[in-house]
Amino acid sequence: MDKIRNEHLDALFEAVLKLKTVDECYSFFADLCTVSELKSLSQRLEVAVMLKNGHIYNDIAAKTGASTATISRVNRCINYGENGYNLVIERMNERTEK
Repeated sequence: MDKIRNEHLDALFEAVLKLKTVDECYSFFADLCTVSELKSLSQRLEVAVMLKNGHIYNDIAAKTGASTATISRVNRCINYGENGYNLVIERMNERTEK
């Protein structure tokens, strides 16, 4: 992560942390990203959740439309990455369990 860390990314992440509602996120990300970029990001999260729930590549590809290359990349991040997917999925699960 250190190879991409810089003050501009820090500022972006600090800005995201200032958002308080889903509607605020929609507004900010609609201005920040293209529709295609947002769909790609949300697709990757959906793939990660399905992988963590034990789904196989073919099922994930059929349900999400993600390529096997995308599924493989997400899987690699889950297993060998910076632990970001795991952290977020764990916190999402905590919210739904309450």
